[in-house]
Amino acid sequence: MTVPHAPDLVFLYKTKSGACGTVIRNADMKVVDTITGVSLPRNKSGEICIRGDQLMKGYLNDPEATARTIDNDGWLHTGDIGYVDDDDEIFIVDRLKELIKFKGYQVAPAELEALLISHPYIEDAAVVAMQDEVAGEVPVAFVVSSEGSQVVHYKRVNMVFFTDYIPKAPSGKILRKDLRSRLANGPMNLS
Repeated sequence: MTVPHAPDLVFLYKTKSGACGTVIRNADMKVVDTITGVSLPRNKSGEICIRGDQLMKGYLNDPEATARTIDNDGWLHTGDIGYVDDDDEIFIVDRLKELIKFKGYQVAPAELEALLISHPYIEDAAVVAMQDEVAGEVPVAFVVSSEGSQVVHYKRVNMVFFTDYIPKAPSGKILRKDLRSRLANGPMNLS
């Protein structure tokens, strides 16, 4: 395994919460767009790639795996999704193989999990891809409610749909009939 940062030396420096260190000396690092391979600026998430004399030359007796991992310019593609901030600190936010491909977009499960876990009544959460005929994959969350949650198990919401708006009458009353109609037309017609 190649370690592109110095996690054991983090205690020597004042690091930010969630940072996993800085690039070690004599190593180059870049963050690339996961689709185009183009280098990204600081604070933009993409695949972390590293290069240097201290890296492995390849996998023993496995040229195909080597070709998938190390490109022609010597960059080792780590499979980690992350970014480098303005202070040269590295943040790893997910793994490339965990990205959910939703309608051509790449969704990082860890980003959604962090949002869910920030709710006071959610103790833990995990997001995975579910196959979908229209979208390819859709994110699905598994949630563990905290002890402070007051909702009994049979009243818990089983599905959540994000939408651009909630249909309402001029009085402000929710038009549930319209929502049921959108639901009947299929989950991808809900926005």
